[in-house]
Amino acid sequence: MLRFLHIYLAGLLGALWDGVATSGLGTIRVVNGDHCSGIVEVNFHGQWGTVCDHGWDMRAANVVCLELGCGLAEFSHGAEFGLGSGRIVVNSVKCHGHESSLVHCNLSPNKNSFCTHKNDVGVKCTGTLFEPRLALLSPQSVFSSGESVHFHCSSIMQLNRISNVHLYKHGIATPLVTQRADPTQMGVDLTLSDVETFYQGSYSCQYSVTRGYPPQQVSSSPSNTINITVVDLLTPQLWYNTSPEAPVASVIKGQGFNITCSTLQQYPGGSFQLRLVRSNGTVRQSLPAPSHYVTFTFSDAQSANEGYYYCMYRVQLGGRTFVSRESQPLPIAIRDSDPILSPMVISWLVSGVTFVVAIIIILTVAKVVCNKEKKPSELERETRTCVDNTYVALSVNKL
Repeated sequence: MLRFLHIYLAGLLGALWDGVATSGLGTIRVVNGDHCSGIVEVNFHGQWGTVCDHGWDMRAANVVCLELGCGLAEFSHGAEFGLGSGRIVVNSVKCHGHESSLVHCNLSPNKNSFCTHKNDVGVKCTGTLFEPRLALLSPQSVFSSGESVHFHCSSIMQLNRISNVHLYKHGIATPLVTQRADPTQMGVDLTLSDVETFYQGSYSCQYSVTRGYPPQQVSSSPSNTINITVVDLLTPQLWYNTSPEAPVASVIKGQGFNITCSTLQQYPGGSFQLRLVRSNGTVRQSLPAPSHYVTFTFSDAQSANEGYYYCMYRVQLGGRTFVSRESQPLPIAIRDSDPILSPMVISWLVSGVTFVVAIIIILTVAKVVCNKEKKPSELERETRTCVDNTYVALSVNKL
């Protein structure tokens, strides 16, 4: 009966201590050292006290160091930091190593006189937070404008000690994404939505923890970096050149013409694709793009070249193929040459007719003038006749 009562009282005392652990034991700290090393103290109902070394081991020391945000414990003993002072509030400690705080371990209050300050526990931590690891969840690192990029930031530190995880872009001080840590997982997914060319660059992640007394937010060192590329292909422009005598949007059969495709965006290894849509099918041809434009040459226009032309820009980056939108259609008709209707032929004909008419007019005027100068009067004819016949005919006035 007495044994049962003893067990009951011990359980009741443990329950009461557990209640204290969640309320009165709200914080821990280290003294006689720096913020990551020293004698361990626990706040018990607003009063700080030391911890006796009964049951204390490296697992408990790691819990303290992680709670402080100081990495893992290098060693654990109190002799290096001298003797503590004040009350000894904890008699024994048993930690599994995964607890988020020392007060969540199995603690027994100090109710006997076997512990002295010679038994006070102390820790020396590595002093740094563990560097997280950033990974890209997609197999490629090249994305098209408008897509989402998914990262995964993980740490060997249990996430129940981490408050927030941040995704940083190199050159920007504020994080682009902040995600609260999930205590049930070892990593956090970070997503960049609807990316644009602005998002192209190097990324790293960091996490922050609350440590010290009074509590303060401390960030870990940056993770490894991951580079992403964002491809934003603009719609290309196209135009054509042909002989000046050809009608608009037409090419004379047998003559040559050129179609030029152009874009403001250029990537290594890009190419232009020209697509011809005809009534009986589609024809495609491609040319590499050493610059921001390329010209497709057709030396002998035939009926097969008639239709609607579209231009696209195409590039392969990071194992992916990116294709721009098609340009506006360019209609081209192939027409037979017609010398009668040809503007040049008509010009020649007009020039020839004008020249002939001018010659005729000149000859007619010259003939009229010449005839007028050579036609003698009646008297002159008679006088000339008399002279020619060696006599002179005189006019006789009749009375």
